[in-house]
Amino acid sequence: MLGHPRPTVYAWHTRPGALQRLLPPWQPLTPVREAPSLADGHAVLGLPGGLRWVARHDPTGFRPPQQFVDTWAFGALQPWRHVHEFLEHDGDTTLMRDRVTAPVPAALLRPMFTYRHRQLADDLAIHRDAAQRLERPLTIAVTGSSGLVGTALCALLSTGGHRVVRLIRGGEPGADERIWDPDDPSPDLLDGVDGLVHLAGASIAGRFTEAHKAAIRDSRIGPTRRLAEVAARASDGPSVFVSASAVGFYGADRGDEVLTEDSAAGSGFLAEVVRDWEAATGPAADAGVRVVRVRTGIVQAARGGTLRLLRPLFSAGLGGRLGDGEQWLSWIGIDDLTDIHYRALFDDRLSGPVNAVAPQPVRNSDYTAALARTLHRPAVLPVPSFGPRTLLGAEGVTELAEASQRVQPTALSNLGHRFRHPTIAAALAHQLGRA
Repeated sequence: MLGHPRPTVYAWHTRPGALQRLLPPWQPLTPVREAPSLADGHAVLGLPGGLRWVARHDPTGFRPPQQFVDTWAFGALQPWRHVHEFLEHDGDTTLMRDRVTAPVPAALLRPMFTYRHRQLADDLAIHRDAAQRLERPLTIAVTGSSGLVGTALCALLSTGGHRVVRLIRGGEPGADERIWDPDDPSPDLLDGVDGLVHLAGASIAGRFTEAHKAAIRDSRIGPTRRLAEVAARASDGPSVFVSASAVGFYGADRGDEVLTEDSAAGSGFLAEVVRDWEAATGPAADAGVRVVRVRTGIVQAARGGTLRLLRPLFSAGLGGRLGDGEQWLSWIGIDDLTDIHYRALFDDRLSGPVNAVAPQPVRNSDYTAALARTLHRPAVLPVPSFGPRTLLGAEGVTELAEASQRVQPTALSNLGHRFRHPTIAAALAHQLGRA
C-alpha cells in the first residue's frame, strides 16, 4: 500500500531511471537500456560474462494507469511474466501488486520485491517533499554522473520528473549531455540550468603516493573553482550549486568529539584538500548562488565503495574489526545520500556545509559486527595491520583505514529531514537483500 494517488505511482514507472532505481544492488544485473515505452518497448539488462536479459513489454497487457506487463522469452518458452498492477484504494492511496509467473521459488523472489517496494515508497516520499517546495520541475546539470553516487542520483532526479543534463568529459554528446572540459569549461556550459551537482573527482582509495595525492587534489580544487566561476558569470545559469565534499574536513582522528557543521577543520592531507575544495566554490557564493557543500561520510552501497570490498571477505567468514575497533565510523546509505543531494537542490533553507551522515555513527567494531550479522557469518578475526598498510601506505592507513570521526547531521536534523535508514543494521540489510 502506497500513500500516493495512482496516477503519481504509475507515472513514476514511466520515467527514465525507474529500472535503475528498482534493480536490487546485490544482484549481478545492470541496466543496459531502459524501455522507451511500457506499452511495447523492451529493456536490456546486463549479466556477468556479457550475457543479456531482454524484458519485453506485452501490449496486450497494457492498460494505463491500471497495469503493464513485461515478459522474458527463450525461444518458444516464456519463463517469466510479470504483471504490475496499480489498484486505486482511495483518492490518495494506491495498492500496488506484482504478480509473477516464473520457475523460481517465491522465497527467492521475496527479497527482490521487498527491496523494490521500499525503494518506490521512499522515492515517492522525497519527490513529494520536493513538489511541496518547487513550482515546476528542475533542469539539473551533474558532473560525475556515471559514478556510484551520480548514477543513483540521476535516476532519482529523472523519476521525479526533472531533466538531468550530464556533463561529460569526452566522446560525442548524446541527448541531454554537454561536453565539460575541467581545465577550461565553456562559458555557456550551464546556460538554462536551474541547479548544478558537482560530484566528479579522482577516487581517494589507493596507496597514498605523491602521484595519487596529486590526483586527489588536482581533480577537485581547480575544476571546482572553474565551475564556480562559470556559474557566477552565467546570465541564465544555476541558482544553486551543490558540491561534493567529505567528512575528512574534520581531520583523521578527533577522538570522541561530536562534530557538527560548526566544528573547526582538522589537520592532515585530506583535511587540507577538503578545506581548499570547499573554498573553491567561493566565486559562485560571492555571486549570490546558493552553495551547498555536502560533507559525505563512508557510503554504504553494495555496488561500490567499502561495502563492495568487504562483502566477499565477510561472506567467507574472514571479516573482523580493524585494529582495536574503537574508531568512529560516520556512514551514510547510498539512497540517503542521494536524498540529501536532492534536498540541497530543492530546499533553499540549506546552504554552506551539510554533514551527509546517518544520525547514528558507530564504532568500527560495531560496524563489522553488524555486517557479519547481516550476512549470518562470524566476525572474530581482527584484520592484521599489515593488510591496509600494504594497500594504502602508512599515510593512507592514518587518513582512511584508521580514521575516526564522530559526525552528526545537525543541519539536516534541524530541518526534520527523514532518513530512510537511520541505523547501520537497516542500511546493510536493505543493500544486501536481508531486510
